[in-house]
Amino acid sequence: METIILYFIKSGALIVMFLSAYYLFLRKETFFKSNRWFLLFGLVISVLLPVVTFKKTIWVEPTPIVENIQAYKQDSSPDLADNLINSTKEVIVTMESEKSFQIDWFWIGLTIYAIGILTLLIKFALDYYALKKVLKGKTIHSQEDYKFVNVKENIAPFSYFNYIVYNPELYNQVELENILEHEKVHCSQNHTVDVLIARLFCIAFWWNPFVWLYKKAIVQNLEFIADSDAFKNTSDKKAYQFTLLKITTHDSCVAISNHFFQSLIKKRIVMLNKNQSNRWNSWKYAIIVPVLVIFMWQFQTKVVAQEKKSNAISHSTSTTIRKEVTANTSDTELKQLETLFKNEHNATLKFSKIKRNKGGEMISLKAVIESKGTNENKGTYQVSGTDPIKAFTIIKYNDSKGKELITFGESNRTVDTQVDINSNTNIAVEAVEVDDIAYASYYTNNDIIPPSPPTPPMPPAVPNYPLPPAVPTFPTPPTPPTTPPAENNKKAWKKFEEDMKKFETKMNSAEMKKWEKEMEEYGKKMDAMNPDTEVFDKEMKVFDEEMKAFETEMKQFDKEMQEFNRQIQKEIRIGMLEARKEAQKEREAARKIRLEERDKAKKENN
Repeated sequence: METIILYFIKSGALIVMFLSAYYLFLRKETFFKSNRWFLLFGLVISVLLPVVTFKKTIWVEPTPIVENIQAYKQDSSPDLADNLINSTKEVIVTMESEKSFQIDWFWIGLTIYAIGILTLLIKFALDYYALKKVLKGKTIHSQEDYKFVNVKENIAPFSYFNYIVYNPELYNQVELENILEHEKVHCSQNHTVDVLIARLFCIAFWWNPFVWLYKKAIVQNLEFIADSDAFKNTSDKKAYQFTLLKITTHDSCVAISNHFFQSLIKKRIVMLNKNQSNRWNSWKYAIIVPVLVIFMWQFQTKVVAQEKKSNAISHSTSTTIRKEVTANTSDTELKQLETLFKNEHNATLKFSKIKRNKGGEMISLKAVIESKGTNENKGTYQVSGTDPIKAFTIIKYNDSKGKELITFGESNRTVDTQVDINSNTNIAVEAVEVDDIAYASYYTNNDIIPPSPPTPPMPPAVPNYPLPPAVPTFPTPPTPPTTPPAENNKKAWKKFEEDMKKFETKMNSAEMKKWEKEMEEYGKKMDAMNPDTEVFDKEMKVFDEEMKAFETEMKQFDKEMQEFNRQIQKEIRIGMLEARKEAQKEREAARKIRLEERDKAKKENN
């Protein structure tokens, strides 16, 4: 019931907002068509906006899980105890009050609301019957998209969709033309739809007085639109206004139609003679926007408190051993750690893929912990790069259930894998503080290790090539005559032949032959110094094959990781549900104990 009442209150408030904006800012403007859509938009918004909500999530700290009822009794605050007692009192009072007679205001209000709607629906049906009675048996003349209906009754002219109803005997020719021009505007712009929508809203929200004022504003604005358009197409402006005054003498009209007669004739005539509003005044339509934003922010924003996901499960733990590995740990020390875990801690620790930089610092390392016996599962910690590795620790400890766990940690925080020595389970740690091993949270893992990419082959070194020999100065060849040989230029061609012999002699000189020999020797040296790329080409082919295999392994690794993430999310959800159920049971048990103690105290007092 509260939800329904709240919806009606919000819807009514929105109608008041739009109606106030119209009356204060838009009613005196000549933007009649824009006002029409503004008013219709207001009705739609008033119905839809109250059911539109935005969710705002506030993250809160998770409720701690109580270890046992005795701790709950000791640690609970007095306020919490009082709340439990008060809630119990409320239950008792409610049970006692149920025996007495109660008035169900919801059904009373619903009955009154239904009676009001039923009454207005009957009134609407009677109005529709009156309209059909007027149209029944009348001659209809169709012209263009309009249907003209001549009646004999003394009623005001009106239109209903594309029907125009009037009594031609009551008006002269000029008045009749003005009336028909007015009603054609109603028909062409479907003003009947606006009237019906406003009428239906009045039925649904009959208890809200502002809805009736809203309907009046819609109908009045429709008359302004029809008057404005008809006035533009009328040659005699004064005759149109006198027609308005004459129609006021007709008191009978059909309720659900657009009729030419409307009250407030003075306002209609004033609006006809008013100058067009400045376009800059259109900014007034935007006034409603910040109001709607404030409405949504204040009343349609649902605040939801959600507990933060906790990756830690409170357990008391005890550390058995803690060993640290840094970038400066030597190979001998790594061997000692392997021996230590093998002989004293029933686990196999193996370091491999160790690479160091020039300073002796480790930049690559793979560590594998494997439990002995029939359990072949193992945990892996692997890091590779160009910078020295970060310090990490290898920790063995017992959790609250007595399980022996081995954990890889980094900078006082566990990072990759921990192994349960007493079970066939590999466990991936999720951000567990390991200062005193106060918290531990783990999930089953199938030892998913990302594949290592292959190392590309090194290309052969490029030698220092010899400098080419200096190029000698070439002689300039002679220029042949521009005309073919003839009697008048035989001397020129003879001179050209002599010059060519001299040029050939220079080209065959000892200097040029020496340069040609030097160039041959330079070519031989270059051929001998070309790097042998055959081996490199073979190595590149092998590398390409390895890269293809690596890509296949990466695809498989991605699939395994996706499946692993789905399993982790599923286990987290299951764990949270179980934790909440346990907490609820413990709270109920604590509440039961408090009630028993209170009853016991009452009996002792009595």
